[in-house]
Amino acid sequence: MSGDHTSSLISARVRHVEALLERRGVLGDGEIDRRIDEFLAGGSPANGARIAARAWVDPGFAERLLTDANDAIGEVGLSMAGGLQEQRLKVVANTADEHNVVVCTLCSCYPIALLGPSPGWYKSEAYRSRVVRDPRGVLRDLGFELPEGTRISVWDASAESRYMVVPRRPAGTGRLSEEQLAGLVTRKGLIGTAVV
Repeated sequence: MSGDHTSSLISARVRHVEALLERRGVLGDGEIDRRIDEFLAGGSPANGARIAARAWVDPGFAERLLTDANDAIGEVGLSMAGGLQEQRLKVVANTADEHNVVVCTLCSCYPIALLGPSPGWYKSEAYRSRVVRDPRGVLRDLGFELPEGTRISVWDASAESRYMVVPRRPAGTGRLSEEQLAGLVTRKGLIGTAVV
């Protein structure tokens, strides 16, 4: 075990500030834990999959989603609220010519409400630093290779803004229902590190 106790010190400080806020009546007892539990309970990759499937079957929704994602996701009963403030959601769509990948180079900002808790590799410094410099290599390492002519755009999330990718709809899925289409979409596809 390392001698670095930075996280322990930070945790102690957070607990101290939380206790002060509770004593002063700003927060109720255990309120922060309850809010975090509620927020995480509602977050699932199935939410993002529903959004992608709706965009595939409804061109009007897709257009609204790419223009004002926060407003559009309300149409399917979802929101980016849940924390202390609502975050701005930007949705980008993969095309035959462009593939999008999401990262947070500073930490691991991520749309938990739509994709569930972030995977460990997303939080790793290796992914966060390398995907910006060598996205094609990172995607290759994660199991798929894009054609050389495909442009790759990397979107950097922040505390205020989150990103989600609408993957390309797979060929031969014209007869599938919206629900069946949603079943094809993975969290990696919504981050842009896999195709559907």
